[in-house]
Order: sequence, then C-alpha cells, then structure tokens
Amino acid sequence: MLLRMSTLFLRTLRDDPADAEVASHRLLARGGYIRRAAPGGFTWLPLGYRVFRNVERIIREEMDAMGAQEVAFPALLPREPYEATGRWTEYGPNLFRLKDRRGNDFLLGPTHEEMFTLLVKDLYGSYKDLPVSLYQIQTKYRDEARPRAGLFRGREFTMKDSYSFDIDDAGLDKSYALHRDAYIKIFDRLGLEYVIVSAMSGAMGGSRSEEFLHPTAIGEDTFVRSPGGYAANVEAVTTVVPDEVPFDGLPAAHVEDTPDTPTIESLVAVAQQLFPDAGYTAASTLKNVVMTLVHPDGSREPLVIGLPGDREVDAKRLEAQLAPAEVEPFTDFAGNPALVKGYIGPQVLGAESDSKIRYLVDPRVVAGTRWITGANEAGKHVFDLVAGRDFTWDGVIEAAEVLPGDPAPDGSGPLELARGVEMGHIFQLGRKYAEALDLKVLDENGKLVTVTMGSYGIGVSRAVAAIAESTHDELGLVWPRSVAPADVHVVATGKDAAVFEAAEALAAELVAAGLTVLYDDRPKVSPGVKFKDAELLGMPTIVTVGRGLAEGVIEVRDRRTGEREEVPVAEAGARVLAATRG
Repeated sequence: MLLRMSTLFLRTLRDDPADAEVASHRLLARGGYIRRAAPGGFTWLPLGYRVFRNVERIIREEMDAMGAQEVAFPALLPREPYEATGRWTEYGPNLFRLKDRRGNDFLLGPTHEEMFTLLVKDLYGSYKDLPVSLYQIQTKYRDEARPRAGLFRGREFTMKDSYSFDIDDAGLDKSYALHRDAYIKIFDRLGLEYVIVSAMSGAMGGSRSEEFLHPTAIGEDTFVRSPGGYAANVEAVTTVVPDEVPFDGLPAAHVEDTPDTPTIESLVAVAQQLFPDAGYTAASTLKNVVMTLVHPDGSREPLVIGLPGDREVDAKRLEAQLAPAEVEPFTDFAGNPALVKGYIGPQVLGAESDSKIRYLVDPRVVAGTRWITGANEAGKHVFDLVAGRDFTWDGVIEAAEVLPGDPAPDGSGPLELARGVEMGHIFQLGRKYAEALDLKVLDENGKLVTVTMGSYGIGVSRAVAAIAESTHDELGLVWPRSVAPADVHVVATGKDAAVFEAAEALAAELVAAGLTVLYDDRPKVSPGVKFKDAELLGMPTIVTVGRGLAEGVIEVRDRRTGEREEVPVAEAGARVLAATRG
C-alpha cells in the first residue's frame, strides 16, 4: 500500500497540546495519530488507526491460535442482567446509564461478563459443548471522574475481553493457562516490556487473578517485586504477620498526659521524653484513621482503621479491600462524640462497643503486641495497651502502605516498588456470574451443574499509548515494526524532478514487494520540515532521496538505532526490503 503525504488526511503539530500530560499523548496528537473529541474520548486519524488495527491484528491472531472464537456484542445493554449480578448498583457513578423513549433502563457496557454468560446459557446445555472460549474487541464506556493521560485513562476505550466456560475447576485451570500463554505471546509481539503480577479481582469477583503491567514512571499502578521472583500489584500484597505474644508479664496499660500531640511525630517526641529508655518510635504507636464508607445503595458509615504509626493508609489498597463500597474522608466528629480527633483509641471502637463504629486493624496488630495510642481524651494517650487483652477488633484489613524493604510474603527477600500501567488482566471468575444468571449444563450423569468461568482483558487503545510511551525519543515516535503504520517512510527532498521520479519509482518497487510505504511527495515543503515530520511520525525505516541522487546514492536510516547508510540507487529496493525483514 502507498500512502502519499500530499493527500493523506494528516496535519502534524509543532507545539504540544495544552492538555497533554504524558509523552504518548503529546506525540500521538502532534503526529496526527489522534485528536481529542471530548474529555476522555479521542478520534483515530488514518495513521493512528493503522497502528490500532495492527495491535488488534496481533491480539486477534493469538486469540484465534489458542482456540478462542470471536463474537461481537452491542455496546448498548439492558439493565436486567446487570441487576441480577448486582453490578447495576455496584458500579456506582462509573456506569453510563440511560433510558429509551419508553422509560426502560439501559447502560453503555463497561464490561460484558453478563452478556457472554447469557449467550452461552442460550445456546449450550451439555458438558459436551464445553470447554469454549469466546472473545470480542469492542469499545467500552466508564464515566471516569478524572480522565487523564490521553489514551491511558478515558471514558471510552477499546478492549479485548474474552471468557472461558468449563464444566469444572480443572478445566478452568487449563483455560486460564491457555489465555496466560496467549497474553505472553501478544505482549512479546507488541514489543512491550511487561511484568506478570498477582492482583486483586476487585468488582470482577473470582479467585486467581494476575495483571500484565508495563513498567513506566507514569503508571498509575504500584507493584512490588523481590529478588526471589515474587511480584504483585501493591493492592494484592499480603503482610508478613508477626507471631502472637503471651500476655504473661506484660505491664498494665497506663494513661499519660501528652498535651499538644495530635500527630505521630509529636507523640513520639513526648513519649521519648517520658520514657527515654523505652526506645519508642513511630512503629510503637497505633494510629487510628477514620474514614466514611459509602455503600452502593448510598448508605454511609464511619469506619476506623488501626495501623502502626510509621505507616500511612494506602487509598488504593483500602478501596480494593472494601469494593464495591467507596471511601471518603470523615468529617462528622460532632455527630460521633466518641471520636476525639487526634486522640482516638481502640477502647471505644468495635461493633460491640457503645459507639458501634466498626474497627479493622492492620495484620501487624496481633494478640500481645503493645501500643501507644489515643486515650479518647484530648491531650492524653495510653501506653502499653495490649492487643487482645485491653482491646479487640472486628476484623483485619490490608490497607497500610507497602514500603521498600518490607519482606516478601513468600520469603523471597525484601520488596522493591515500581510503577506500571495495566495492559492486561486475567481472572478465574469461578461461578459468580454463572450462579447469578443460572448458567448450568448437564454433566456426564445427567445432573445439572453450574459452569465455571474465566475472564481475560487487554486494553487495545491503551496498548497503542504504552508502545508510544516506551519507544519514543527526543525527536518523536519510534514504532516497533510489528505495529508501525507503514514499513518505510520515503522522503523526497528538494525541487529536482529527478528526485521525485526516483522516489516514486522506489516507493512503487517497495509496494510491489508487499510493503506499506509512507511517501512524502509534498512538492513545496522544505527538507527541514520533511525531516522533522519523518522523525516525529516514527516509521522504523526512513529512506531519503535527495542531493545524493546526483552521485547515484540514497540514504537508508534505521529510526530505532539512528544508523545511516548510503546505498546505490539500483540496490536500494533490495536493501530496504532486507532491512524490513531483518
């Protein structure tokens, strides 16, 4: 295919868009690959859509190769299936809801578990029909509160979602492994660096869950890894729990005056003055953080999280543990007189207390551990308050921040933290959706059994952004050959007709050999502008036909390495063809 820049629907920009926060957004917009249509929504322009379709092609080839079959659902979906699974409410404000002219409720699909489940229920009824894996590549809609970072977080995006259906858990394990292997092949072909990490299933439900993260400083996800190979999304990290301590011999709790100590730092300073030999640090204190929990039905409740004072609450870890409820800052101290701001202690907390305020603690708070914490009176703290002896709790929660150097839960060494973008997520859903929608088949004995499911997603539009983010340089985009919109960018420079004739002939030769060629045939554009556009657009091979033609040579350059070579005109086609297949 030959793409002529003189007629291509393309305008490159010299300046970055004002709303572009990350390199991929800046370069894709400047290069004429995408245009902003609305907050969180983008139009794909011809070159961008070619990249997009190349990503789709790779995904589709690997999904077909693993035996999955492609279907396509509508984006406009009825309320009833999502009501049956509870997600009409659980999705909260992230769901685009609308009514038709008759007042019936619909939604724009954020994900399609319900529809896939009902499709299989409609057509299959025997164990002989299973296993089956179905997939689609389709636009999804989520009303993001803060769309940002271009294609990385939008209200409208394209995702490949697939679902496996098996008669039993052993079958699900096989389907999960097939998808996992297919994802590895997909991301390898896309040229993306990735890390496979354990993850939380969240609102999706299910048991085993893994994410494919692309490491990048702009990533919204934090993940951890250890020297011994442990890797997990920070939301899924579990704390190494200390051993319980016998109560025998532990000192009695005692209240001390600690005026003007509403912070951990000020409390530790006073504690060290009162008991200079005790070795108190922030980790000796029990911080009690109050949150407001907002349930999907709109009801609200105060919730207190107890954790060591040297840790902060990690909002993402907290939300992952409490989903589908949402968390907001707590402000109603006047309506909850048991909570003395800055001096809250666990003695007045818990479902069995007079306050009835639910109290959850960090896993490090085990029976026999001694703490300095609030005495529920302004200016006073209690020392040597022993967990399990002097206070109890309603449950344990993994909400504290993970710090570099924390031990890996599998004993494989200290953790290091990194940032990443989620590119794919695979879940073993189990029977959550099948049970909610009554998907059953007859087994070998003629007995109805509930089907078990897996769910597997890849962000297609997000993959384009991630590739752009990871392969650009200071001059522009540098596409991997597997997804580039063209194999070769032929640039004709100058005004000499012979240059354009030679460039035209070379482009035609390359097209005849099966390559896609982007040909800059613009007659009145300066060489400098053409060179800048070639760097910005980022085809893997750039061929310049210009002044060297008088000496019988043209320049062939590898955009990825910067290596340049002057090649005789007669050999140029073969040399370029070899470069594209190297």
